[in-house]
Amino acid sequence: MTYQRMYQPKVKTGNWFEDLVLKEETIKEFLDKRSRGELLSQKVDFLKQNILEHVNLSATFDGQLRFGDVVMLVNVGGQDREHSVLSINANVDNVTKTPLPSIKMPCGVSGGKGIQSCVRTAFIITSVDGSPEGSTLHFDQSFALKTTSGFAKGLYLTSDKPRFQKCAKKSGLQDVYLDDTLSVLSWWKISHFDPQERFESEGLPVPANEKVLVIHCMTNQGLAVLGEKLLWTAYGREYEVVAHTFLDTHRAEQDVNFWILGTSDPAGDGLLFLRHLHVQQPT
Repeated sequence: MTYQRMYQPKVKTGNWFEDLVLKEETIKEFLDKRSRGELLSQKVDFLKQNILEHVNLSATFDGQLRFGDVVMLVNVGGQDREHSVLSINANVDNVTKTPLPSIKMPCGVSGGKGIQSCVRTAFIITSVDGSPEGSTLHFDQSFALKTTSGFAKGLYLTSDKPRFQKCAKKSGLQDVYLDDTLSVLSWWKISHFDPQERFESEGLPVPANEKVLVIHCMTNQGLAVLGEKLLWTAYGREYEVVAHTFLDTHRAEQDVNFWILGTSDPAGDGLLFLRHLHVQQPT
């Protein structure tokens, strides 16, 4: 026979005093956590307030990408998935408030579905070969992708060969994540998306707001979004991001590997790459 509580704590029958003390302690603990900002809802609000803060993308006046440009990496989408944006996949456990609010390691990335230029989606094209800031980025030239400073902490997009304990969570393919150390694991390069144009484009300036391949230099694997591998994040359901080149029957890369390095319109008319995606400007 199961025990059923017959009285409430305010009725002085049974263990009424213990129940009353327990109730008061629960309320006190709740109020203390709320005053310190430690409630889960407060942590989520704090994370989103900082990571979704607006960031201005660089404007290109000649259609070319340069070192120091702030861009968004947008996957063009396909039959089984929407277009998505390379995004910092930080949750409340990835946030520290001391000494300053910032993301702490380790931290992954994902393919977010919201087109919004913010701390979460902004990456800086960074030189790794001594090229000065402001110089043009060329096809097959090594570079790094760094998050903005401040809350995003200036972390580098990094990847490494998959191992038993270090691989993508859902697919088991080569993981892509953020690291605070700039190394050869953080080097990437841009290739033309059309194999027939790849040889001729080598060494030419990389165009902004057009389809390209983003290749990991050390492993020669392409940055990709997996439409069938979904992650539940603090920002909703998003796609897993890996470093893996997917080829069709003609040995050409598939659209999961197609990216646009998006910039803003110098005329102030929003984001240029949205015209290629045929979507509306965010309000």
